[in-house]
Amino acid sequence: MAGHGYESGRLNLPFTGICTFGKRPYVEDWSAIRADAAILGAPFDAGTQFRAGARFGPRGVREASTLFSFGHAGAYDHEDDTTYLGPEVTIVDIGDADIVHTDTVRSHANIAAGVRAIRQAGALPVVIGGDHSVNIPCIEAFEGQPPFHILQIDAHLDFVDVRHGVRTGHGNPMRRAAEKPWVTGLTQLGIRNVSSTAKEGYEAARAMGSDILSVRQVRALGTAQAAARIPAGVPVYITLDIDAFCPSIAPGTGTPSHGGFLYYEVLELLQAVARAHPVVGIDLVEVAPDYDPTGSTSILAAQVLLNLLGFVFAARPSRG
Repeated sequence: MAGHGYESGRLNLPFTGICTFGKRPYVEDWSAIRADAAILGAPFDAGTQFRAGARFGPRGVREASTLFSFGHAGAYDHEDDTTYLGPEVTIVDIGDADIVHTDTVRSHANIAAGVRAIRQAGALPVVIGGDHSVNIPCIEAFEGQPPFHILQIDAHLDFVDVRHGVRTGHGNPMRRAAEKPWVTGLTQLGIRNVSSTAKEGYEAARAMGSDILSVRQVRALGTAQAAARIPAGVPVYITLDIDAFCPSIAPGTGTPSHGGFLYYEVLELLQAVARAHPVVGIDLVEVAPDYDPTGSTSILAAQVLLNLLGFVFAARPSRG
């Protein structure tokens, strides 16, 4: 490479090398995490009620994220006149939690252990699912920490209490979260059409502090006003189900629901929330790559996550 004017170091193009998230360093030893944010895969999809396949979500999103791994100086956004995720922001990929096939209890416990390890290192936990049940151990891993609000962006309310004896499937996570004393409330955006949660679940959600808006209601308000419904200044945990997006742009999911958000609607919501609130954790779930042979759903997920991380860390100094 010498003599050709290339920057020093190896030419690490998106289609070469190992597919860590954004080609960030891999940390195998969870006691040695030294970073601002750490990526954890949660390839568990035994909580699904229809089409499985989200167990391949972490792998698909990681591979797609290499598309955005050019250069080492961050990503300059000319609209915001801001460089996001510059060299001052350290992100590592700690691999996947151990998933024991058919064993929800042990698999969820292993996911929670990964989130706790990230938190104990002082890093921001970023979990890639997996079906939405992986949110349950993510929230449990915050036990004993200061309270926070949850922002859920999703097509489905996921507020089922118990169905056929199941309490920890992908229809239950927001109900389990609302029961936690360290969760102060939920803002649930994008909920629409035929839902897996019955009317009683919606009534219970509102009684337990939920603010529920459909896609059309968010559009009528505008993204700024929708984001402003979250109580001012409170810490926020963000859980993003890829089926919140319209399946015309995100078909790679097990339970698609037409009429969903478009890219910039979600991006603007996330940017407004990151600017107004400390973000304490993130999960992105329900990407099932095999239902989208184009790879667009995985690319969308990776792009949203990287932008969200950029917003979070760009906003942090202003609160410091």
